[in-house]
Amino acid sequence: MNHVTTAPPPRRLRADAARNQQRIIAAARELFADRGLEVTLDDVAEQAGVGVGTVYRRFANKQELISEVFDQMVTELAGAVDAALHHPDPWDGLVALFEYSCRHIAANRGFGEVLLELHDSMDRFVCMKDQIRPGMQAVIQRAKDAGALQPDIEPADFFAMVNMVDGMAGFARPVNPDVWERYMALILNGVRGDGVPRLPLTQPPLTEDEVERAKAAACTPRKR
Repeated sequence: MNHVTTAPPPRRLRADAARNQQRIIAAARELFADRGLEVTLDDVAEQAGVGVGTVYRRFANKQELISEVFDQMVTELAGAVDAALHHPDPWDGLVALFEYSCRHIAANRGFGEVLLELHDSMDRFVCMKDQIRPGMQAVIQRAKDAGALQPDIEPADFFAMVNMVDGMAGFARPVNPDVWERYMALILNGVRGDGVPRLPLTQPPLTEDEVERAKAAACTPRKR
């Protein structure tokens, strides 16, 4: 007599659910970063390759998904700060953290407006700063103590420099999404210690045509 095949064990189901959740979060990050507020949970489900019901079972609304994405990004940033703090070379650790910060802001320009949908967005930013600030200060102080960073550079300068790069990244993104790396190197070369070799400028500057096309794109209202 044939026995009815039993269902997969609960552990397998939990593993599948965890994979689906990570696919949903990854899809949301990509869509929020690129398209901002117009993204719906249905869009996320399509991007993740899962059923709409799967998304709604895990996230009751878009705000819950935004919160999850934000928390994951903060956790990753905290990991990058810790890695920089424990890098064998204080300057290389600082450079790696600066590049990480610039790269993720450049790749997530639409996410800032998405965060405005969170009712507790300011509280979340305060918590993020409280979590990240001590490690960031330690990375900067370690580079200064090693003579790799100008002694008058402060953590607030770090955030300002990241935003300088982000400004250029936002302008150039429609025509050249990688040129921000050139300006990242230029800024870091400006604050390095005297004994630290300059970073190479691996990206060429924008061409005149790219500048004009970027200007035209900047004058075009963003689709919502």
